[in-house]
Amino acid sequence: MTDSSNNKPVRTRFAPSPTGYVHIGNARTELFNFLFTRHYKGVHVLRVEDTDQSRLVEGAVENMLKVLKTLGIEFDEGAILNDAGHIEERGEFGPYTQSARLDIYKDYIQKLLNNKSAYYCFCTQERLDELRKEQIALKQPAMYDRHCRNLSAEEVASKQDEFKAAGKSPVVRFAIPLEGETVVTDLVFGEMKYQNAVLDDQVLIKSDGFPTYHFAVVVDDHLMEISHVIRGEEWIPSTPKHVLIYKAFGWEAPQFAHMPLILNPDKSKLSKRQGDVAVEDFLKKGYLPEALINFMAFLGWNPKTEQEIFSEQELIEHFDLEKVNKSGAVLDTVKLDWMNSEYIKAKSNAELVELAKPYWQAAGVDTEKFSSAYLEAIVELEKARLKKLADLPELTKYFFNTTGLQIDPEILVWKKSNAKDTHQNLLLLQDLFRITDDDVMNSPEKLEVIVKGFIAEHELDNGSVLWPLRYALTGEEKSPGPFEVTATIFLGLGREEVMNRLQQAISVL
Repeated sequence: MTDSSNNKPVRTRFAPSPTGYVHIGNARTELFNFLFTRHYKGVHVLRVEDTDQSRLVEGAVENMLKVLKTLGIEFDEGAILNDAGHIEERGEFGPYTQSARLDIYKDYIQKLLNNKSAYYCFCTQERLDELRKEQIALKQPAMYDRHCRNLSAEEVASKQDEFKAAGKSPVVRFAIPLEGETVVTDLVFGEMKYQNAVLDDQVLIKSDGFPTYHFAVVVDDHLMEISHVIRGEEWIPSTPKHVLIYKAFGWEAPQFAHMPLILNPDKSKLSKRQGDVAVEDFLKKGYLPEALINFMAFLGWNPKTEQEIFSEQELIEHFDLEKVNKSGAVLDTVKLDWMNSEYIKAKSNAELVELAKPYWQAAGVDTEKFSSAYLEAIVELEKARLKKLADLPELTKYFFNTTGLQIDPEILVWKKSNAKDTHQNLLLLQDLFRITDDDVMNSPEKLEVIVKGFIAEHELDNGSVLWPLRYALTGEEKSPGPFEVTATIFLGLGREEVMNRLQQAISVL
């Protein structure tokens, strides 16, 4: 399907560098690409931009594809993670890895050299460093001074011979037009104008023969027929240079849409140095993929409705670039916790148990020793207050402890009671539970009836009985209610464990 703004088939791309983990900012931008493409029933392409060979991380591409697939984001062309977990390339414009396309860039840079839109630069790094120091000292923009731009053909040939003899290669720079202005029309930020005179003669081909991002991205987006370039706001300053490269080739540029920055709560730019910002970190903490997708969609996008919980399909139906904000989006983990808790509560107990098992097992719980009914009863008690799955082992540890809890006698005694009365009340509870039918012990509602009847019969107050009961069974000051805890422990560990825990509490008084 076509985007109504330009009547061209929608083709988008995600073009990361394989230099590490998937940053939450990159994932958000990729999500917007994905939602936009699916909204217009277009084609979504993954292109691996690995021209900076010094920063490559082995396995980064596989990891990125795995993480995005976990989030429900997949590609139609380019690098695809197949069912066997291996990378393969699909589509007619491949290969989709830039390091495998060097001959293509070599051909296209020659076209720019031929039409004088590019030139060889022989300046040493020492000269460039000195030039930069001088410009900074004079408070001038740090940019290339075009020293090699007007060398004659004879001078270029002579310099090339010198470089070749020394085993070196010159770089190739773009010849920015010296007059006029370049206009960039952005689908989010609107029209932006740049004076060509202040734009740098960017390096297009490095001395190692690899293209820079600025050159390869233009060539590849054109050849792969990309209709919309959706990327982060930090790329706005580069866009006029890219537009000029398109013009130098006589090509039509795609439409640009730059996504707002993601900010820390203090409104500073989100940095890799400030806490966990990798998508994997969020997943490991027990944030559900669908919650992360929903949360990231709101980092810069506003559906203009009161609705906050969206399925992926609903996001696809509602998403459009017109609803993307210009202002930075704050990474609000409080909001993420709330959103994740809503998705957790919507899970069935059986689903939640399967999701929770890896976290319990990592905490040393042999989940195979316990019945599914018991595990489901545990998550039923905790799901209402659970923010992320990684918190579950700590919240539920007492349900799996059969070797004795740490009971503090001072905490065990209700604030309006004393040790003697608490001791007596726990003994009475033991007597009560010893003769209570199984069907009652299995039911929080029935337990509440008999225990409160017991309290009334002995003219006790609720706190002096229910507080030590709950604390004796959990060893925690905060936990679900005493009737729910009693019934759940009875279900999974039996009457004997309930009695043992009461006896342990009695013994510390």
